[in-house]
Amino acid sequence: MRIVDVNEFYSPTGGGVRTYLDRKMAVLAEMGHELIVIAPGRADAVEDRPGGGRIHWVKAPRLPFDRSYGLFWDAEPVTRLLDMLDPDVVETSSPWRPAWIVGNWQGRALKVFFAHNDNMAAYAARWLEGVADTPRVERWFAWYTRYMGRFLARFDRFVTNGAELARRHERRGLNVDAAMPLGIERGHFSPALRDERLRAALLDQCGLPDSATLLLGVGRHHPEKRWPTVIDAVERVGGSAPVGLVLLGDGVDREVLTRRVADSPHIRLFRPVHDRPRFARIMASADALVHGSDAEPFGLVALEAVASGLPLIVPDEGGAADIARPPFAETYRARDAVSCAGAIRRLLRRDRAILRAAARHASGQVMTDRDHAAMLVDYYREAIEGRRALAA
Repeated sequence: MRIVDVNEFYSPTGGGVRTYLDRKMAVLAEMGHELIVIAPGRADAVEDRPGGGRIHWVKAPRLPFDRSYGLFWDAEPVTRLLDMLDPDVVETSSPWRPAWIVGNWQGRALKVFFAHNDNMAAYAARWLEGVADTPRVERWFAWYTRYMGRFLARFDRFVTNGAELARRHERRGLNVDAAMPLGIERGHFSPALRDERLRAALLDQCGLPDSATLLLGVGRHHPEKRWPTVIDAVERVGGSAPVGLVLLGDGVDREVLTRRVADSPHIRLFRPVHDRPRFARIMASADALVHGSDAEPFGLVALEAVASGLPLIVPDEGGAADIARPPFAETYRARDAVSCAGAIRRLLRRDRAILRAAARHASGQVMTDRDHAAMLVDYYREAIEGRRALAA
């Protein structure tokens, strides 16, 4: 099977989408399938991936606020590639130009809109926070749901990356054909990678002894990640308990966050760790993952933490909440620093050995990226066969 993903979020400089797609290319190649990505680049180019798969870069303008990403505008270069590649399945996940370019393309492929994010939650609800509650904001922005409905009518299937995003769209009146939860490259992550010396070194960076609690946050420095909520919560707890926080990430809010933690003696910001083995060791060596984003529809970082045997502190909305289970997690009211502080305190009061044993048990049950790829291919195959049967 040949799958082509027309993807505006695939960046030459990295990021979560690139990590997901590069790994998906390699896994599908091992399974005897092919994934090709069409992405906006600074120039037209073709790039083969060592593990299988290929990138077709199409020259496109850069986003003005983040030059790492491009924006498709002209349909012709993309549809010409689709005609040449003649895929069995074509995916896209951007609701802007790619949705219309792919939706209007007249090829034989099964056309799939694969939603990986929720613009309503990530932008509209966040921008109007404090002005109106989420249900009211969604009523005000019902035009966006109607807009999605117009381009979705041109697709054969509407798929989401998990149950949380499917529920959101269905509440708004859209029909979701399937929820396909993502998996992780579980071979990288394991509780066995825990390194007490590394843990002590990170706590020392936070100005704390190894008897303290080390919290880890991972993600872009972006308003939707809600790191100020997490920082505020840790500072509240830090007044009465020895707690350190290490944040791994970078992004548009880096300067804002740097200023925010300047007077916080036990909170440190570090650049992202792209070396996967080292990142996995850091993950396994912390005492809990603390997460702020309520807009993410799927908790990929939370899954990696669980695979590392790491307990969770996450908001009660968003994809991470679907992963959290009481034996190894605490949840708090989304966007509420006081509630987040309460969740951290509850975790600190729990028996650490029992908590870690529950997290270690959960680590063996995390879905892998191979599971995800196999499920996706089976779904596409059934959809193609069903369409052929209807046409016969």
